[in-house]
Parts: sequence; structure tokens; C-alpha cells
Amino acid sequence: MSSKYNQFDRSRLTVLPLEKRKSLIDTGIIKTVQPCSKFHPSLEDIAKELTIARDKNSARVLMIGAHVIRSGVQRYLFKLMEKELISCIAVNGACAIHDFEFALLGQTTECVATYISNGQFGLWQETGQLNEIVSKGNTQGLGFGEAVGKYICENKLPHADISLFAKAYELGIPVTVHAGIGYDIIHEHPNCDGAAIGEASYRDFLIFAAQLEQLENGVVMNFGSAIMAPEIYLKALAMVRNAAPRPIRNFTTLVCDLHDLPEQVGSEAPKSDAQYYFRPWKTMLVRTVADGGKSYYVRGFHDQTIPQLYTAAIKL
Repeated sequence: MSSKYNQFDRSRLTVLPLEKRKSLIDTGIIKTVQPCSKFHPSLEDIAKELTIARDKNSARVLMIGAHVIRSGVQRYLFKLMEKELISCIAVNGACAIHDFEFALLGQTTECVATYISNGQFGLWQETGQLNEIVSKGNTQGLGFGEAVGKYICENKLPHADISLFAKAYELGIPVTVHAGIGYDIIHEHPNCDGAAIGEASYRDFLIFAAQLEQLENGVVMNFGSAIMAPEIYLKALAMVRNAAPRPIRNFTTLVCDLHDLPEQVGSEAPKSDAQYYFRPWKTMLVRTVADGGKSYYVRGFHDQTIPQLYTAAIKL
């Protein structure tokens, strides 16, 4: 039985090559790794907790929003991955898009204001290849993130050396992509298979949940994801606590963002305060660690906080 409602006919779309698009960011944004002159004391605590978690083979989970990719801190993350201080990376669909465009062309990010006015926003041929990559990977039983990392590595894309997905694939670190249908520009494209994206992304969610089974004595970090990260973490944590043969209570959470939170974040804001609706605070810093965990909040831009975390880690 078909829906009684009309659906948009994607065959009407004009999809142009990326050479027609003016990209706002190129490889010049990628930073060379060098220690910071100082770092936030909470990041030193997190570096210590990551080291303990690594030595105990507990989870070291990094969750990020797409602005982390656009901040040019890839090589700092590579160093943390090589030191085995990251065991899983959870991202949204936009992270996959920026990472893939960087790997393919060394450029990413369009001016939304410019291209939405003429209806061309997001409709670029090469970016749409991600749909085919994920669909093929799904037929092979791969998750969204693994399919993208595998493709970048095996096809030796020109800028694979700055790809977070490729580096993780090489190191055997899962990158889980948590897509929301309609959230990402590749969902506009005629070649988008919503069922394949949904299945591959759900597979990634189960991979992510499996990582949280090792969260006791572990660390979960969130850099710049206000919705995706706290929500997948909350649901996956419920699953593993429900099924676990032992309590999962003793772990550490970190949120790095730009919200101006109070110095003490151990209790959530009242509902009358707009900050109550900032999910990372109440979910990651309060509710899920209430039974014995620790939480930290560091305010700052990603190109400051991630290099500081790296610096703290190498000084241990």
C-alpha cells in the first residue's frame, strides 16, 4: 500500500559538480600539532582519567559535532588516537560530509545564505557519492562510519591524510555516524537510499552501545554536540545498564562547549532557566553520573580545548 500523500520528485533536481561551488574552508585550516603553553586544569584531570581508562581497557569515547572537523584539529585527534586515548568516535552526518569533502578535494563548507537563495544548497555531485558509499557498505554489513573510512582508505583519496574517518579505520577505532533523516545535504540527492542510511546508522548505534559496555572506569567526552551526543549516549547507557551483569557507575564525563555554565555543574538548572534545555549539562554532567561518576565542563572553542587536551596528555 502506498502513501496517500504526494512526495517530492527528486528527478527534477539539478545537481552540480563541486567545481561550481565556492567552498569556505580548505586545508589551510588544518593545524600543525604543537603543545599549548598552558591548559585548563580540568583537561589535565581528563587526560589522567583517559590514561587510567586505557590501562584498564575501559571505554574512551569521543563524541563530536561537525564544527570540530571544521576547526582543523584533526592531527591533534590523530595523536590522541595513536596514544590509544580514544577507543570510539561518535559523530553526526555532517561530520561525515565535511570529512569526505576534505579527503576528496581538500575543501569543504558552503555559504548557506548564498546557495539557499537559488536552491543549490547541498546539491553537489561529488558529495552525493556518500550515498552510494553508505549503500554499498550497508550491503556488506558495515556501519555508516566504517563504510566511509574504508572507502577513503582503499581509494587513496587525495587528502586522506587529514581524514578522521580514514585514520580511525586504519587504527581499528570505530567511527559511528548517527544520522537523522533530512538533517544532511546528502538526503536531498536523487541517489539517497533512506533505508540504507537508516540501517547503516542503526548498526553504528549498536556498535556505539557495545562500546559503552566497557564504560566502568571509562571516559565519555562531548565536544560541541548539543543534541546528538547526549541523546545517543543516554539511550545506549540505558541499554547497557539494563543488560549489564554488573553496575556501570564509576566513569567520567566531559563537555566542552561555548555555553556559559556556572562553575559548579553538579546539579541541573531549574526549568525556568534556559540552560535547563542544554542537554549536555543535565544529561552528561548530572543525571548519568549521579550514582558515582565525575563530570567536568570546559568552556572554549574546539581549536583551543582539543590542543589543550593533547598537551595535558603528553605531559603525563
